[in-house]
Amino acid sequence: MTILAIDIRKAEIRDADAIADVHQTSWDGAYAGIIPHRALNTMISRRGPQWWAHAIRRATSILVVEIGGDVAGYATIGRNRARELPQQGEIYELYLRPECQGIGLGTRLFAAARARLAAYNMKSLVVWALEDNVGAVEFYARAGGRDIAEGVEVFDQKALRKIAFSWE
Repeated sequence: MTILAIDIRKAEIRDADAIADVHQTSWDGAYAGIIPHRALNTMISRRGPQWWAHAIRRATSILVVEIGGDVAGYATIGRNRARELPQQGEIYELYLRPECQGIGLGTRLFAAARARLAAYNMKSLVVWALEDNVGAVEFYARAGGRDIAEGVEVFDQKALRKIAFSWE
């Protein structure tokens, strides 16, 4: 029997290639058929290994979850960007490789992201999800998030509704 260790840690420069790969596969899986194809491909192509290495170097808070030493997902966190919302922290992104979804890794990564924000004295947080991304909406609702606000994102002239989930 093989036992694989699961580890959640702060991203390092050596993770840039793996995070870029997770970003590409997870975004393709989450948003194909939701975000217009050209806009989705443009957003994905902007975030190659160099982009991620730069983000890690400039001290952006990025966590990775590893299974057996391989990066299976990532989360980016920081201060809440929506001035109209009172929450202190925000999980900007939380993505897993499609084959790693549904086995509890997202829940563990979410908990680690919340703990990291709390360590920065950001006790309340917000996460935005596109309404049509049913998997994300259901994940955050199951995690206890309250639907507190709505907004719109426009991709190639296609307006998509987004939902803000909050935890206090």
